[in-house]
Amino acid sequence: MQYDETCLEYFLAHQEQLLPEPVAETMEEAEEFLEDCMAVVCMNLKEVKAYFEDQGADIEGMSLRDLEEASEVFALPDGRYLIVEA
Repeated sequence: MQYDETCLEYFLAHQEQLLPEPVAETMEEAEEFLEDCMAVVCMNLKEVKAYFEDQGADIEGMSLRDLEEASEVFALPDGRYLIVEA
């Protein structure tokens, strides 16, 4: 998957949301990390929910707001969502 500049810049700036220590310092390192994790970009929260359901995650009882606040879900400034499962 190709990650655009918005995804990479946002992940670089907010990676501590997911991990206690930075895993990337450059756009290239961020892209490598996201590729290694097989990160997914979703267009909206319904796609985020569908992704977790497809992965077999136990999200029963979680609202869309709960999913949006999960540490592995990054709300991108353009309205999309980046899911990074490290």
